[in-house]
Amino acid sequence: MLIPSTILVLLVWSGLPSAAQAQPSDECVILFHGLARSSSSMKPIARRLEAEGYQVVNVDYPSRDFTVQALAGAHVPQGIASCRATDATRIHFVTHSLGGILVRHYLKDHPVPDLGRVVMLAPPNQGSEVVDDWKEAPGYAWLNGPAGQQLGTDAQSVPLQLGPVTYPVGIIAGTRTVNPLLSQSLPNPDDGKVSVARTKVRGMTDHIEVPHSHTFIMRSATVQDQILHFLQHEAFAREPADA
Repeated sequence: MLIPSTILVLLVWSGLPSAAQAQPSDECVILFHGLARSSSSMKPIARRLEAEGYQVVNVDYPSRDFTVQALAGAHVPQGIASCRATDATRIHFVTHSLGGILVRHYLKDHPVPDLGRVVMLAPPNQGSEVVDDWKEAPGYAWLNGPAGQQLGTDAQSVPLQLGPVTYPVGIIAGTRTVNPLLSQSLPNPDDGKVSVARTKVRGMTDHIEVPHSHTFIMRSATVQDQILHFLQHEAFAREPADA
């Protein structure tokens, strides 16, 4: 049955991806959510990537139950295997918060020959002072589990033991908070969980700041645009300098 031309016009102007726009891709993106979250939190990014033709593996892992080492060892190779099962020839990662630390931990000792690019949203790459100030508070260990206690800035900090990255990494840091109490533990600017300064890591390819909070940064269409730009160009999009 033919589709009336008026409906076709509406589809084009709605901005929704059509079957003609989304071409099959041999590139796969593995998504890793943050601490005390689930794969549902990464669904907005998954939908956007799929609309652009990427294969997507949205990993769900028990972030509150195990250490960084155990989570990375079990779930990063699981994601890689799932991507390779799609016959992808190039594998990317997009992570939120703790997810970035898991990927860094795994890639430190396990090179991935078909690795493409890595985009990290709000990663505690140098730990977070929130952990330093709050890990002894009642309920913290229950809420955040073993991995949540490893993300501070002291000698036991797992992120600080990982060294520089040696692959293309783009970092998107938030500058707004919906948790002013936790922000008191952080130097400004911060996203309510991590300061902008501590999202950075030696060897990173690019770094940008966006006016979003740690909790909701993945929902932003602008952030999703930047993720796609980095995956495609190994750099974030920036406005031309004023003449």
